[in-house]
Amino acid sequence: MEAEKVSGIHGCCPNPLLILLEPQNHQPLPKPKSTTAACRHTFAATTTSSFFPNIHFTNHESLPSYQESFAQFLKAYPKYSESRQVDKIRNQEYYHLSVSNHVCLDYIGIGLFSYSQVQSQVSAVVSVTSSSSSLSSHECSVYPFFDISCKSVDLKSELLHGGDGSQLESCIKKKIMNFLNMSTNEYSMVFTANRSSAFKLIAESYPFKTSRKLLTVYDHESEALETMVNTSEKRGANIMSAEFKWPRLRINSAKLRKLIIRKKKQKKSRGLFVFPLQSRATGASYSYQWMSLAQENGWHVLLDACALGPKDMDSFGLSLIHPDFLICSFYKVFGENPTGFGCLLVKKSVVSMLEASVSTGIVSLVPPKQLLNSLDSSGSGTELEQKTNFVTKLDELHISGSNSAHNSAKSTHNNKSGKDAPKDKSKEELDQSISTLGDNTKLEEKGSIEIQCRCLDHVDSLGLMQIGNRRRYLVNWLISALLKLKHPNRLDHFPLVKIYGPKIKFDRGTAMAFNLFDWKGERVEPILIQKLADRNNISLSHGFLSHLLFPDKYEEEKQRTIEGKKCDEKDAENKKSKKTDFGISVVTIALSFLANFEDVYRLWTFIAQFLDADFVEKERWRYSSLYQKTIEV
Repeated sequence: MEAEKVSGIHGCCPNPLLILLEPQNHQPLPKPKSTTAACRHTFAATTTSSFFPNIHFTNHESLPSYQESFAQFLKAYPKYSESRQVDKIRNQEYYHLSVSNHVCLDYIGIGLFSYSQVQSQVSAVVSVTSSSSSLSSHECSVYPFFDISCKSVDLKSELLHGGDGSQLESCIKKKIMNFLNMSTNEYSMVFTANRSSAFKLIAESYPFKTSRKLLTVYDHESEALETMVNTSEKRGANIMSAEFKWPRLRINSAKLRKLIIRKKKQKKSRGLFVFPLQSRATGASYSYQWMSLAQENGWHVLLDACALGPKDMDSFGLSLIHPDFLICSFYKVFGENPTGFGCLLVKKSVVSMLEASVSTGIVSLVPPKQLLNSLDSSGSGTELEQKTNFVTKLDELHISGSNSAHNSAKSTHNNKSGKDAPKDKSKEELDQSISTLGDNTKLEEKGSIEIQCRCLDHVDSLGLMQIGNRRRYLVNWLISALLKLKHPNRLDHFPLVKIYGPKIKFDRGTAMAFNLFDWKGERVEPILIQKLADRNNISLSHGFLSHLLFPDKYEEEKQRTIEGKKCDEKDAENKKSKKTDFGISVVTIALSFLANFEDVYRLWTFIAQFLDADFVEKERWRYSSLYQKTIEV
């Protein structure tokens, strides 16, 4: 265990001098590794050896307690304690996670607001909507800071003539551009209904008549990517995809390089290269040098940043790459309100080449209709007057942001009452409510507004290193723990969990794809696992891995593993003339920056229940009875 004492993951990397000065017994020195490579190797080796060495768990009741596991976790990862500020933010701003005892492992994207922030907004509204009405916890959770409204405009026109939009939109655009470290001098941004809409807008506007190729790099299927591929194909694009070699699902570099590099005689643009820096399914990380190679060979580059962590853009060399397009997505409140919007950023120098298109998907951000509609027309004359005044002031905060308008509304209210309104209790409650709203939406001196996106502010305050290290420790502990689960009564120590893509690795993302297998070696259906997790207050997702390349020596495993993608009748109708999609259905998770050790420990104990053969058979039978279908294994 001497190696653990030297490295121990007490720092990010071991001291390279310790390695060079160790006795070598007069043997030739091996080629020294770079500091970064040594760091990554040491992290993986120590993680593997630190947790439950030489132990397999064959019964869910034999798992160590939470306290014991957490103590061991902190011993291996002492720097995790430096992220206590995350726990403080979680307890103060996202206390609903503790109250509901909910483990959220299904959020991809970046949050805008905190739960506490939304509650303060709702409380301000409720205090003046009705003296007798109140909102349930669920109604509070879906109260938005804004709504989205569809715009009938094509992408090119919006980029050229759309401007910054309302003050609400302009403010949020500024927040997001700063958060992403993107320059408004170089890029223009439009809001889209969702991620799929952003992909479709590009597919409808890109000049595939002259730049005919669409090359994508995804190890999984998604609605957004499928939308882009189908739309591009209808417009004459030649669709190509990277492949991922089994079993580690690394990019088949030789093939991708061949697809990217153009012949010397070719000078025109080759087409559109769509590239994610991380897989939102397996957590695999890809080198941004692929984008650089694509640009050198005449491709326009679309960077899909939706799977990146909240501060991963800080580590990305945008100053070196400058993608032509960038897509990211934002949700409103983590663990409570997954609705939001997509963002499409386009480099200003390529806007002129886009083609006009008749499409939907671009949206405007507008004041929340639900919030305004809650101000019903019931109540006394005084109450109605207060509600009217509240709507006027709310409108000023979200739309005009002008101090003169605020004064005008106040004057109008006084004129309607014929005299200065007495400062009664209801008036004080109204002023207090407006004050609370003002904490979230501030008026600046020049008449513009400043929207407080508290989740973005929290992430900025924590920084890349603190967030990155915390998530790295959690996901690698989880992988190590899952791989320790083995079925009893099997001489071959048959594993319960099969993880696809990278396993214990320093620079992997925090998404993970896996399947569970019963003691007979038959897969437990991912949808069943998801439903059972929901019953245990754990939110998971499921996906479909695709574009897999099996070398000849894995042919037997390919026959056991590969399956045709199941689709509904509508999808089947659309794909009648196309070849069947083959791949692997999987369970997927993703850790947010708010994830803690209790979250991953609870997932581990939930999955360990599948070591019990009786539990698996009982739940299969229950599922087939409830949904009148048989789980295929």
